[in-house]
Amino acid sequence: MKLSKNFTNPLAANNPVIVQILGICSALAVTVKLEPAFVMGLSVTFVTAFSNLLMSLLRNGVPSRIRIIVQLVVIATLVIVVDQFLRAYMYDVSKQLSVYVGLIITNCIVMGRVEAFALGNKPWASFVDGVANGLGYTIILVIVAFFRELLGSGTLFGMTIIPEDWYIANGGFYSNTGLMLFPPMALIIVGCIIWIHRTINKDLQEK
Repeated sequence: MKLSKNFTNPLAANNPVIVQILGICSALAVTVKLEPAFVMGLSVTFVTAFSNLLMSLLRNGVPSRIRIIVQLVVIATLVIVVDQFLRAYMYDVSKQLSVYVGLIITNCIVMGRVEAFALGNKPWASFVDGVANGLGYTIILVIVAFFRELLGSGTLFGMTIIPEDWYIANGGFYSNTGLMLFPPMALIIVGCIIWIHRTINKDLQEK
């Protein structure tokens, strides 16, 4: 039951982005399109899960005075693996993500879960915690990117969703909302998600 709770909590009730307010910067940079947002989320999930696992395995053998250095080495190695994988197999997405893959090492979620959970728990529980927090982060990025790409470009995963004959230029009634493509809209959408999330949780507590 405890392991199940550790997995489900970061997905909603204790989501790292909308509850702990971590990893917000990524929402600005990589959510214009769904594909890079989804890949970024999976990349962070991989790094968080395996950095948790490795640091949990090493926790009793690492002197406290070099703990942070070891954590950074482990996380940086995993980030390099992700970066090289994307360059080899998903080069176009890698170009879209640009330096933000490398900046996963500075993501507060990754270091935060290692410090708060992995150093005090067993490897499997730490791995599950890393996966759950990574997926919680991914869910928010995907939601933000869904609205930004659909309303800003009329596409999802690069595929046209809004019919061409709907557009004003073709005699229709619709025009893409260019404002959605600007970074501030990511913060506004995240703010709306936080508001909805807290409203629902408040209602559940009252019940």
